[in-house]
Order: sequence, then C-alpha cells, then structure tokens
Amino acid sequence: MGKINGCLRCLFIFFNVVFAIIGGLLIFGAVKSTAYSSQMSMVGGPSLGWGWLFAIGVLGISCLGIYAGSSEKELALKIFGGFMVVGMIIMMIFGIITVVTRNKVKDALQNSEIIKPFLADEQMRALLDTLQKSVKCCGVASVSDWGDQIPQSCECSSQSGSGSGYGGYGGFGEYGGFGGYGGYGGYGCKPKPAVGFVKWMIWFRNIAGPDQIYEKSCGEFIFMSVNFMLKILMGFFFGFAVTALMGLLVTILMYHQVKRHDSAGGASMAMKSY
Repeated sequence: MGKINGCLRCLFIFFNVVFAIIGGLLIFGAVKSTAYSSQMSMVGGPSLGWGWLFAIGVLGISCLGIYAGSSEKELALKIFGGFMVVGMIIMMIFGIITVVTRNKVKDALQNSEIIKPFLADEQMRALLDTLQKSVKCCGVASVSDWGDQIPQSCECSSQSGSGSGYGGYGGFGEYGGFGGYGGYGGYGCKPKPAVGFVKWMIWFRNIAGPDQIYEKSCGEFIFMSVNFMLKILMGFFFGFAVTALMGLLVTILMYHQVKRHDSAGGASMAMKSY
C-alpha cells in the first residue's frame, strides 16, 4: 500500500502529465516563433526569451511533479510545493503588469505627443496608412498625428461615410489583412482642419490632403484589438496562478500523508524492537 491516497496520487500525476504536454507544446510554439522574433521586437513586443523561459519552466516543474507523485518522497514534494508558491507569485505579478499595461496602452493611443515619434518611422507610417484604408479611420489619436500632410488613405466620400460598421470575428471581408475582435462602428466624414494647432500656438500653414476625411481615429480599433489579446493574457496568468494555488494545496495534503505514514512506520518499528 502506498503512502499517499491512490485517487489523489493518480489525479496529481495526471494533471502534471497534462501540464508537461502543454510545456512541450509551448516549446514547439517558441521554436516556430523564432523566425518572427525580430518583427515582434520591432513593434515593441515581448522578448521571445521570456517565452522560452516560461515553456521550459512549465515542462520542468511538471516533470518534477510527476517524479514527486511517483516516488512519494518528502524532499521532492517540498521542492515542488516551493515552485508552486514561486509560480503563483510570478503569475500574479505578470497578471497585474498586464492590467497596468492595458491602461497605459489606452492612454497612449489617445495622446498625439506619444504617437508622433512612432510615425517618424516609415514602416509604422505605411502600416497605419494600410490600416486607415481598411478600417476607414484617420490617425491614431486624431488627424493631427499626420501634421500638415494628411495621406489620401484618410479621404472620405459621402458614399463611404454612411456605413454601419464592420462586425464579427472574421475580419473585414474584401479589405483583408485586419481581422480582429468584435466590430468597429459606423464612420462619418468631416472637413480637414484648415490650420494645425500645437498647444497654444497656431500653425499658419495650409494642411495638405483630401478635403473630406474620416471622422473617427484608428486608436479605438487598435485598442479594441489589443484589449482582446491582453484580456486573454490576463485570463492566462490569473488562471495559472489559481492552478498553482490548487497544486500547492494538493502538495501540502500529499506531504502530510507521506509524513504521517513515515511516522507511523517508525513507531511500529520501535514497538517491534521493544
């Protein structure tokens, strides 16, 4: 007869096997994502090194859990329980960081002073130009993001300005390239500004570009897409934190069962020698 309850031990090993498989899949995904690591870094995405660290950690800790459940050794259970505590704290920290990042992204997309340095890069300008054509919007925070040179992709005609918006998870039909979460509401036209404003000073320069531009900025659509991904990350991190807490509680229960069994065995041996 084992030291740990048979059902509890099998359940513990089963879940660790499942997480070991998840860790293997994460490593496979990290290998496949290596080719896109430079593109991710270019747009300010997280380093792929963190993905490797997380994937290897999940696989390694799961293998340790399988060994601890199979061997029924106190030391292995102690080490596994320690990793559960550390993992739970790390997942909670990452979850909180994701929430803070979400609020920072929302504020940044509404601030033209933060957006303008990004638009100095030609690749970012081309990306926004393509997005404006597909989503029917102009600028990120506002049209002033483009300064005194509004691109033709901001041009709005009376026919296109009366749409009722796009919807669903399937993207944007014939426009392609910008599938995303939810729908982006209807858009209207407005005349381009005659002069540009920089805080309290006025640009006495005519603004070049189409006479009629899209009323909505692209920041709302960008945040809608980013917010969807960040919500998935929040669920992922907090979900792993809860899983680590449950793993810790089960490990503590198994540890006490092993310790009680060993204590009972030691007392029995003492009685026999007596």
